[in-house]
Amino acid sequence: MQNNPLVHRKPDFQSYQLKLLALLGGLLILLMTTVPAWSESKQFMDPFIQASKARAELVQSAQKSVVHIKVERKLVNVMGPFQNQPRQEGSGSGAIVRSDGYILTNHHVVGEADKITVQLYDGQELKARLIGTDPATDISVIKIEGKDMPILQMGDSDNILVGESVIAIGNPFGLSRTVTFGIVSAKGRTGMGIAEYEDFIQTDAAINPGNSGGPLVDLEGKIVGVNTAIFSRSGGYQGIGFAVPINMALRVMTELIENGQVSRGWLGVGIQDMTPELAKAFGLDQAKGSLVTGVMPGTPAEKAGLQKGDAILRLNGSTIENSNGLRNLIAEARADAKVDLDLVRNKVPMTLSARLDERPKQSGQADANSATKSPSPELGFAVQELTPEMAQRLGYETTQSGIVITVVKPDSPAFNGGLRAGMMIVEMNRQSINSMADFQRGARDISTEDGVLLLVSTPQGSRYLFLQAD
Repeated sequence: MQNNPLVHRKPDFQSYQLKLLALLGGLLILLMTTVPAWSESKQFMDPFIQASKARAELVQSAQKSVVHIKVERKLVNVMGPFQNQPRQEGSGSGAIVRSDGYILTNHHVVGEADKITVQLYDGQELKARLIGTDPATDISVIKIEGKDMPILQMGDSDNILVGESVIAIGNPFGLSRTVTFGIVSAKGRTGMGIAEYEDFIQTDAAINPGNSGGPLVDLEGKIVGVNTAIFSRSGGYQGIGFAVPINMALRVMTELIENGQVSRGWLGVGIQDMTPELAKAFGLDQAKGSLVTGVMPGTPAEKAGLQKGDAILRLNGSTIENSNGLRNLIAEARADAKVDLDLVRNKVPMTLSARLDERPKQSGQADANSATKSPSPELGFAVQELTPEMAQRLGYETTQSGIVITVVKPDSPAFNGGLRAGMMIVEMNRQSINSMADFQRGARDISTEDGVLLLVSTPQGSRYLFLQAD
């Protein structure tokens, strides 16, 4: 009889049972082999998961000490009425470093501001005042009123290594509490043209406009740098950011809080970097050190016997990599400090000792006690006659003479009116000022109630300012 495919056959339950048992057995074997593998994978991932959570907790804690800084600055328009001058707004970041409200940030964020407002982590906004600023390192200190504020602990930037993980916290483009992660790409970056004294930490943690002044922290949550600048051809982040090392910033901050200015050692030499060609010509084995190009009369360098053509290789035992390294080491030393200079002269090694002077005062750093006082203490500025050395440092012609602003007290009528250290006074109440005698005569006729009209100049140009006591 031919089989009909449409006719249903009786199920073979025994065959089904065998197949089911085989399937279950296979699943059991699969589970027995898969569970250990999954367990091993989980065990492998656990440290990474724990590290990620620990980093998140660190960030949450550190963020409470990071502030958003908002600034306003008057734009002086000599063609318009003084009372209707436009204002420029800007923003940056900062880190609370003392529980009584001291905040570390950048000079280029707050140094030229007329009004500073700080927004805390909880959204509260407080007025801040400028304690001191140091354009030479791009570091400023501001203060808000408060107590028991959350602070960032200080790290040690000297001991951080290239390749270590770091976190940048700030407010780029006004986006509060933004966190980026990266590594230390390099240390000791100089010659960037960002500040007068440079020893930057380079990082690939994203730093964008608005991050300036914010902290760069290590994986212990300690601040190791102050985010300052980016290297970019577009104006945005391209993988290279720079931070002022916290050890440098801390020294500057301490002096600004205690003295209102930064004192630096001074040797009195002109120097340049050593190149391979120069090293060969001066009998050196490698292109390291700093080559003396000039010695100023009456300076510690001249008294110590330094000469043009000397190749300075070490200062107090510390190797000099380049001219910036030498300048930084001298600046870190105190006035009257004795330093030993290991050098090569005419291919002959020798050691000279010098006792440093205090660096001559310049923009933002003059001692009010050594400068002529302002025409009225209420106005809050001081002046002195321009010296050739000051002119060179400030960008004026060395043959130029006149009266230069040396001190401007923060939050004073002078500061709020736009007067800044380094400006020269050309006229006072429409009278020419060419000497200290001219200034003193003009100062006698000033009424703080009526105010004073100044024509000031910088290497970039001139403008009128009107100052009046509050």
